[in-house]
Amino acid sequence: MVTDPIALAGHRIVEIPASNLKKRMTEILYEQGYILKYKFEEDNKQGLIKIALKYDPTTKQPAIRALERISRPGLRQYAKPAEIKRVINGLGVAILSTSKGVITDKQAKAENVGGEVLCHIY
Repeated sequence: MVTDPIALAGHRIVEIPASNLKKRMTEILYEQGYILKYKFEEDNKQGLIKIALKYDPTTKQPAIRALERISRPGLRQYAKPAEIKRVINGLGVAILSTSKGVITDKQAKAENVGGEVLCHIY
């Protein structure tokens, strides 16, 4: 049983139980080019997300070098639009849960909304 449903292992394909938050995070990872493809599968329970992780074909290095969880259940981290920090000088992506939904740090700054900083990906 996985206690941290957001964490990804170093496998080619990862299966995780579905939720609306995890579905949106998967879509963001795909849009930003960190995963190869994904599929939402329905079952008679909560559903399943299958994610094919992306690797560099020449060096065999994963596209996701690090996924750092920022806000945790025991210690939530919130940021106003001006307080949202760039991840590795803009090379990485921060995912935030805002009043406008789950969005990236760049979208949050463009829409001038703050929220809970879920994780940094680079």
